[in-house]
Amino acid sequence: MRFRDWATRVMLIFFMFAALILAVLIGGARQMKNHNAASNPAVTTWSQYPQAQLQSTITPEENKVNLPKSPVKTNKTNKINKINLKYATTAAFAKYRPNFAKAEVHSSNYGDRFARDVNGVVFNNQPIIVIHETSNSASSAINFFQTPHDDENVQASYHALITLDGTVVYLVPPEKRAFGAGNSVFEGVNGLETVQTNPDLPPSVNNFAYHVSLETPADAWGQNQIEGHSGYTKTQYNSLAWLIAQSQVPDDRITTHRAVDRSGQRADPKSFDFDKFFNLLHSYRQLRTVN
Repeated sequence: MRFRDWATRVMLIFFMFAALILAVLIGGARQMKNHNAASNPAVTTWSQYPQAQLQSTITPEENKVNLPKSPVKTNKTNKINKINLKYATTAAFAKYRPNFAKAEVHSSNYGDRFARDVNGVVFNNQPIIVIHETSNSASSAINFFQTPHDDENVQASYHALITLDGTVVYLVPPEKRAFGAGNSVFEGVNGLETVQTNPDLPPSVNNFAYHVSLETPADAWGQNQIEGHSGYTKTQYNSLAWLIAQSQVPDDRITTHRAVDRSGQRADPKSFDFDKFFNLLHSYRQLRTVN
């Protein structure tokens, strides 16, 4: 056999093996892509939660709501348009100006909001807001959230935190799922609500919750077993009401960590004055009719 013929055969065999390997790699990549698409449920976002606001971008004009003086009728059907109720912020909200800060949270301590549970079942829970307290200083909580955690049982975060001086610290974006409550259930007018998104963890409210925490007063730092403490500052209540006033979450879906917890280990926020909070909230937002 001449050398040229031998070399030609070797080259043909080489190209055949190369084509086979390439086909296997492409097939494996497609299979992996399909597997990931099947194992990760669709991500959902929420517009009802309060969004992070920078102080320089908030103007009183943004809080104005133009209400119709009389019902608007359609030209063709001569019927009155449907009237909806929506929360709108007030003049008191526009006058209050809390300090702002932002802190990055490590990606291991929060995740996406899902549209399906671990069994692939679609759910449509309306948002809730869960109020917490830090149990220690605000800086200690933030340091914990910024620390990588491989153990899913200790991963934790809030969407926002309010310090003793009323500063609103934005942590996890509202469209993401903060890990604020582990084994938890919300009990409202629709019955018991909870969603399991991780097969290795108990169901929780995290997928449809916005978590906001108050910094614990210094006299109770590290004392998790006490029943109460000196309470929260006036500016903390004002900033909490100001933050939640930006949302469309109704009063009856604003709850606490103590109320949703099913582990028997959470009792926060302690010494919380609900009357004071709701009086402030109602002064910062009111239901208005919109077409």
